Amino acid sequence: MRSTGIAAAVSGLTLALACQHVSAQSSVTLYGMTDLSIRYLTNVDAQNDSRLFMTNGAVINSHVGLQGAEDLGGGLKAVFQLESNINPQNGSLGDSGRLFDSTADVGLAGDFGTLTLGRQTTPLFNQLVFTYDPLTYANYPENSWLPYALGAGLTVDNSIKYVGQFGGLYIGAIYSFGNNYEPSGADGFSGQVPGHMGAGNMFGFLASYADGPLSIGAGVQQVSDNSNNKQTLYHADIRYVISQTKLYLGYMHSQDNTGLVDALLAEQPIPDIGQLKNTDRIDDGPFAGVSWQVSAPLLLTGAVYYDHMRNAATGSNTLGSGSRYTAVALAEYSLSKRTEVYGTVDFNKVNGAATVELPGRSNQTGIAIGMRNFF
Repeated sequence: MRSTGIAAAVSGLTLALACQHVSAQSSVTLYGMTDLSIRYLTNVDAQNDSRLFMTNGAVINSHVGLQGAEDLGGGLKAVFQLESNINPQNGSLGDSGRLFDSTADVGLAGDFGTLTLGRQTTPLFNQLVFTYDPLTYANYPENSWLPYALGAGLTVDNSIKYVGQFGGLYIGAIYSFGNNYEPSGADGFSGQVPGHMGAGNMFGFLASYADGPLSIGAGVQQVSDNSNNKQTLYHADIRYVISQTKLYLGYMHSQDNTGLVDALLAEQPIPDIGQLKNTDRIDDGPFAGVSWQVSAPLLLTGAVYYDHMRNAATGSNTLGSGSRYTAVALAEYSLSKRTEVYGTVDFNKVNGAATVELPGRSNQTGIAIGMRNFF
């Protein structure tokens, strides 16, 4: 009798929740991806030591999230998303150690587009990285392509974000109310200064258009530190699809007076960020790539990235010019719709001021094999 009663109660509760779900037209989805690889890396330090280790993916970092929507009627929906990066090799939280370091937002969506508030990825990240970068955001920290040097400019706190898709036209814009762009060291940030409305803020705008096989995009993003020094990035990108092949071409230009780029690309922590401010560091970063769907399960991708820097910190209290060259090859094989194995090889070479990024033999080779599962 007791078991029957419990079963009836559970059935009644399930039916009630189902009815509520139908009437409200609401949904909550758990999603994520686990990606682990074994990676070998040469010249990891000034002594040219090598390293063999397990790492959180070589293509996309592991993450878990919740996203939901509630139908408010009249074509309007309330939406939310919570996402956290994780390190499956040891079970820890990723990046900053926040519970939801990737995304934590809420907003409204309709025919006009989507307007959200909270901690969010920028339009630069959403479109450039996932549409125009042939490798998405593979190995940014180790390959040190320019978007990684933006650091806090890829995911921002205290922000209002708008995205809209109108046929082939995509528009994205974001504004952050004091996003704490004031490094207190190599990777720490302090808060916005009261009374300085323009300091510590950021904004970004991006537009792209797709017509058949061709997609083009361009945008600008600017961050300010608490002294109102600026880091400004411009980019323009093209993707063209030919049968089973995608061709990529892009260009980025960055001008930095905040010290963020120097601090994030340096191999060793910067003890005093102040010495890197107002140096007018310039980076020009063209890139190109191709991906080929050889067969239903096999995808091959190759990409090259270049960064030419001027007025860059050399590590000896001087500024100089230099370059970084990066080439990456990636092979992905799908075992199912959710699971794939992959292998990747990447090579980096630096000269001039860029040697602070690879202080050993000024070059580095990485090899990784891994597996990922989406859910």
